[in-house]
Amino acid sequence: MKRLLNVLYVSQPDIYLSLKGGNVNLLKSNESLARIPLHNLEGICTFGHQGVSPGLMGECMERNISITFFSTTGRMRGRVLGMTQGNVVLRKKQYKVSENEELSTNIAKHMILGKIFNKEYLLKRFIRDHPLRLNVSKLEHIVSQLSSIRQEVIQCKDLETLRGLEGNAASTYFSVFNECIIQQKEEFVFKKRVRRPPTDKVNALLSFAYSLLTAETAAALEGVGLDAYVGFLHRDRPGRVSLALDLIEELRPIIAERFVLKLINRRQIQASDFVIKENNAVLLSDESRSKFLGLWQENKEEQVTHPYLKEKLKWGLVPHAQALLLARFLRNDLDGYPPFLIR
Repeated sequence: MKRLLNVLYVSQPDIYLSLKGGNVNLLKSNESLARIPLHNLEGICTFGHQGVSPGLMGECMERNISITFFSTTGRMRGRVLGMTQGNVVLRKKQYKVSENEELSTNIAKHMILGKIFNKEYLLKRFIRDHPLRLNVSKLEHIVSQLSSIRQEVIQCKDLETLRGLEGNAASTYFSVFNECIIQQKEEFVFKKRVRRPPTDKVNALLSFAYSLLTAETAAALEGVGLDAYVGFLHRDRPGRVSLALDLIEELRPIIAERFVLKLINRRQIQASDFVIKENNAVLLSDESRSKFLGLWQENKEEQVTHPYLKEKLKWGLVPHAQALLLARFLRNDLDGYPPFLIR
């Protein structure tokens, strides 16, 4: 299993990254703020507009350290990668499957089954842990509806129908997402999923978490030799990491959404951590984004038992494990793709 190294998150927008020896040199107004050894890193995520030196890009490509560029609002803009890993046979198989509706549906269906199952788990967990603070009957009704949709997904034969069922499941689940906010309820109110731009604090946190998870999952897919830009459920679009968007479907509830709820309910993020832009977009302040990233990194270090591999691993390695299982399935080493079903 891959070793989980650190990801360097540069959240200040006015930091320039350069190469100094074998280190990332963080510069602000030509003054060095810190130097981070490259051998400790598996990736760099920068939210700035100052950029990265060609020398650092070249060294990261040599060491196979991905550099992911985000806008200051947290939207992923692009990635710099080194030489493609893996063998051409695996990618040719991926492209062949992607062009086949039936085969694509078969893989995507398992990912959506995982997504719905994990949404059910998250709601059941809240019912179990906070029965006196929740509308239990309301949440149980939604869990039952999600279970019914999951049964329809099992019988699904085409991508268009699958997308419809996934949309129904997401709408059903998010109709009670606000119920899972049990602290700071006046400051953090969720009505519906709003993406670009997020217009409330909860959506701002969700969008940021999804962006981070997408970038890390894309790196995991490239790491096992797959093409992160060619998906099965999400079809090809220039610049879109479609396969990463496919794979994070099953991971959204248990990694991103669970993390966001934990931040709010533990009061680790508060209303004062946000700013409102002229277009009514709600975003984390620069300082609060740094806090978010630190907590995200801590969460990746926590351990979980993988339901299929039956071994303990850190949450940060879950995308790598699922990418590996997907590659094994495409190589015909597994009879089917096993989604991550939290237990």
